[in-house]
Amino acid sequence: MDDQEPAPPVRVLVVDDQRLIRDGIASLLSIRPGIAVVGTAVDGRDAVAKTLELGPDVVLMDVRMPEMDGVEAVAVLRGRAPECRVVMLTTFDDEEYVVQALRAGAHGYLLKDLPAEELAHAVRLAHAGVTQLDSSVAHHLTASLPSPGSVPAPAPAVPLSPRETDILRLVAQGHTNREIAARLYLSEGTVKNHVSRILTRLALRDRTQAALRARDLGLL
Repeated sequence: MDDQEPAPPVRVLVVDDQRLIRDGIASLLSIRPGIAVVGTAVDGRDAVAKTLELGPDVVLMDVRMPEMDGVEAVAVLRGRAPECRVVMLTTFDDEEYVVQALRAGAHGYLLKDLPAEELAHAVRLAHAGVTQLDSSVAHHLTASLPSPGSVPAPAPAVPLSPRETDILRLVAQGHTNREIAARLYLSEGTVKNHVSRILTRLALRDRTQAALRARDLGLL
């Protein structure tokens, strides 16, 4: 008989300045297995206070809000609650917002039009340390890049193998380890090991930073 206790639910804080959207997201997530919505916040300043008070595992954060916007709140939480995963959940997929949020420390950038079950899955993945980018967001990371060949891409601080370069490119496009494995005919475990080595060799914290580095290197 297995006496192992079930894993505790992922504690989530929902942040949005529009009450209807805020309460709707909270209600949708609260009925999903393995997720507990511990509270809501109306803006970035409120989000910081509620995060420090309630200790959520994952914060779903809108970008444009009064008092303190989502990007500023992410930067504050990165310093005051580094163990908390902040995922931007917004209607804005502008390249400027995407890059600012990720550089501030967001662990993902998703759009509000995704289905409820996908949002719940995204919450669980964020808690597990997996960074997620909406497909259109990954596209926007390339928006400000020069055309191929116009400017030589800077070399990585530590050269990557051709296989690692391919994997870094796919990570930056928002693909999961499983999807990358299927594309490259590798095992999921092999891809996971490659991703870990890439993060270590390039001194990167997570997949979000990997996506930004790939953008800077001209791999997208």
